[in-house]
This record gives sequence, C-alpha cells and structure tokens, in this order.
Amino acid sequence: MASVQRVTILLLARHGETDWNRELRFQGHADPPLNEAGRRQALALAAAVVAEEPTGVYASDLRRARETAEIVASALGLTVVADRRLREIDVGSWEGRTRVEVDGADWDGESLAAHRARVLAALREIAVRHPGQRVLVVAHGGTLRRAQEAALGEALPVVENCGLWVVAVEDGRFRPVD
Repeated sequence: MASVQRVTILLLARHGETDWNRELRFQGHADPPLNEAGRRQALALAAAVVAEEPTGVYASDLRRARETAEIVASALGLTVVADRRLREIDVGSWEGRTRVEVDGADWDGESLAAHRARVLAALREIAVRHPGQRVLVVAHGGTLRRAQEAALGEALPVVENCGLWVVAVEDGRFRPVD
C-alpha cells in the first residue's frame, strides 16, 4: 500500500530592510542589522502572516533574517529555528560594495549551483519535518529566487523587503501557490 504524501506550504519571506539595502550594497554573508524601516516591515509581515497560522518559523542565521523572523515569531507565539543553509549567496569580494563599485570585477563568490543545492536541501528538510502544515521561512532575496527557480523553472524579480512568496512542497518537488 502506497503512503499518502502530504503537501507542506512554505511561506517564504525576505528579511526587512537594512541600511545596506537602502544603499544598494551587496550583503551576501555580511551581517548588518535591520534598520527602523526593516523593523516596521517585520511587524507588518507579522500582521499579514498571522492569518496563515504557520506552525513553525525558520530563518537564515544572518541577523537581518533572524531578527525579522523573531519579530514575526513573537507575534505568533512561536520560536525561530535558525539554519545557515538558508543564507544569501556568498558574494565574495563584492560584499559591502555597490553595483557601480563592482562594475567589471570578476565574480569570486559562491556559484548559483552551490547556493541552489544548499537552499533546496534546507527547504525540503523543513517540508519533511512539517508534513501537511504551513511554515514561515524568513531568508533573503537570492534564497527566495532559488525556490522560485525550482517551482517555476526561472526566478522572478527580487521580492521586496518583507515580501512573501508561497510555495508548496510535495515529495521533494516545488510548485507555486496562487
């Protein structure tokens, strides 16, 4: 007799704004905190997510994502589970620099394939831990784009700070949720 697979819904949110976001700097694995606007965005995200009734909250271990997740989790009465595999792509020597400053510079950061592998492994593991449930995952723009690629075959434009994109995971496969 075949087992019945249960669909897990992942509420994927990008972290709140940091000063580096405002300055259009590459953050990668750098660890700037949320600014005041970012904390307000996280409170608004909490208000929006409460109706979804998530049963768990996961976040990248980087401060901007973790702090966003803690604000939301506090409103939900939940605890944040940090996972470093949910981090943004490592941008190498581009970290802290603007697009103008890196113009013409060679990429020496993490490959998209490596980033995709670690992010999707983490998301699949979260889905296995929460079959048939809704779970909030707070991460980064690039992290959400890897999930979009898995679900859609291509990434969408970067999700705004504290924006939400929803994906279903069933038997390790990703599909968008309208």
